Amino acid sequence: MERSTRQRRAIREAFLEAGRPLSPQEVLELARKKVPSLGLATVYRTLKGLVEEGSLTPVALPGEPSRYEPAGREHHHHFLCRLCGRVYELLGCDLALEGHLPPGFLAEGHEVMVYGRCPECT
Repeated sequence: MERSTRQRRAIREAFLEAGRPLSPQEVLELARKKVPSLGLATVYRTLKGLVEEGSLTPVALPGEPSRYEPAGREHHHHFLCRLCGRVYELLGCDLALEGHLPPGFLAEGHEVMVYGRCPECT
């Protein structure tokens, strides 16, 4: 377990304040409000540690760098704004795969990404 530092606390708080998946650059911008000297290398190192300890989970986006979000959330999907690049959580999942799979197939999971414009960009 890593010790708590001002930088680590600021990075954790960035996720709480944003309430959405964040890129390393977004984490840097938000966390620098509390620790102005924070560097991108420290953000990457801390994100890696938080993923390894199970506090964060990466959000894989096709053709995009990973974003990160707090771990332990219920199954959900994501929305990517094509203009600003922000990623938002879509709560829940209404996708019922039963009846849509070919005979003999067994679904073990799925990922859905919705693309469009967020309220700030419309």
